[in-house]
Amino acid sequence: MRVRACGTAGKPHSVSGMRKVLSNPVLVVIGCLLLCHCGMASRHGVLMGGPTQEQRDAAIAGEPIGEFYYGRRYYVEKTRFWGYLREPRQPWRTAKLVMMLEDRKQVPDRLPEDGPEGQRFGFDQNHEYRIWGHYTGRKVYDPNSNQILPEFRLTDYQLLERNPGWLFDPEDRYHPQRVNLIPRHR
Repeated sequence: MRVRACGTAGKPHSVSGMRKVLSNPVLVVIGCLLLCHCGMASRHGVLMGGPTQEQRDAAIAGEPIGEFYYGRRYYVEKTRFWGYLREPRQPWRTAKLVMMLEDRKQVPDRLPEDGPEGQRFGFDQNHEYRIWGHYTGRKVYDPNSNQILPEFRLTDYQLLERNPGWLFDPEDRYHPQRVNLIPRHR
């Protein structure tokens, strides 16, 4: 009997060859560890990568200031919050998770939730923006995340970076089904 293994470009392998691999305890242990590692990565999210803490601190210390905020889109399936906003030259741990009021300007990803890949609500996960507007002073309930959040009236935005890396800590992991990125205070 001949079988084809995944990723072998159609080269046949015999069942007896597979038995040889499975009879080697070292290869079996390595295979199990790899499978466990893959499962853990999906349960705990994907490492976001990015700059070192020192590089991030230096970038924030040298950024322009003005009458705007820095915003990081944080998309979690089925939630309605927009993401995090912070004041210029303030660390991300001071950022607030906000609900956007779109009566003056719509958020960049105001698209259908079931559209094609890259053209749907949430396509801009982890994009960094310069955000203009102001806090309304109201608190808004997001039923899907069970949070009461500040409301921010958006008047304009400018995309700064599509993949800035981690948000609060270099070990941040993004999970699209869970709210797991929260500020860590030092």
